[in-house]
Amino acid sequence: MSGSEIRTAATAGAGATYGLLPADTTEDVRSRGAGVTTQVAVLPVGSFEQHGPYLPLATDTLVACAIAREIAGAYPVHLLPPVTIACSHEHAGWPGTVSISSVTLHAVVRDIAASLRRSGVEALVLVNGHGGNYVLGNAVQESSARGERMALFPAPEDWEAARERSGVVTSLLTDMHAGEIETSILLHAHPELVRPGFESADFTADDRRHLLTLGMSAYTDSGVIGRPSLGSAEKGKELLASLADSFGAYFSLLTSEASGNTGSGNTGVSGGSGSL
Repeated sequence: MSGSEIRTAATAGAGATYGLLPADTTEDVRSRGAGVTTQVAVLPVGSFEQHGPYLPLATDTLVACAIAREIAGAYPVHLLPPVTIACSHEHAGWPGTVSISSVTLHAVVRDIAASLRRSGVEALVLVNGHGGNYVLGNAVQESSARGERMALFPAPEDWEAARERSGVVTSLLTDMHAGEIETSILLHAHPELVRPGFESADFTADDRRHLLTLGMSAYTDSGVIGRPSLGSAEKGKELLASLADSFGAYFSLLTSEASGNTGSGNTGVSGGSGSL
């Protein structure tokens, strides 16, 4: 199937969303699946953690869902509701943050993938919006070793391409949490949720070598590490458009005849957006 045919099929079969939830019926899924050789599901994985005083606790979930919706608008994929609580232990010092263990997140992903396969959906893409969900990379590695089709998206290279295309100034190292990228995506996708104050909240801490031992509170008082003042809705729109374009390689890989036998479905093993 050519790129134009893929996008035509996606447009014809794409269902609407209600908030963060897909509004597909079972018939929508059936008809969309009839037009592809391999059905691909997309699972947004976020978190529920502090993002400074101006972005909501659900930021990573909102970002993952925005990326997944952009993908679903361009490719004939089965869009799933998000996993909204994940591995945010390094943010435990801030009120409102909630985490589950990496073992639990791994089990949830594996169960979802198994359930999808039983219903005829052979491939699963994890759209990760939280850099601390390291275990997702392990889940993809293990699934691929079993001959299952799974990928993790976006990879750092996808984020770098999106950063350059959108005019994001801050590097991926510096733009670690609640910075230019996340603020831009929310200004585009959910501007009503961005509170005043991001314009003067810049704070950088590029040397974070003890982050996993000490947590975020050792590096920032506000919870921000990045340059949110540079965020804009225009950048957010271009970030999402670039990521949708990058997804084409993943879709082609997962739907190719060879991918089920090569174990190469771990393309895009990534720490997500770099946000923690």
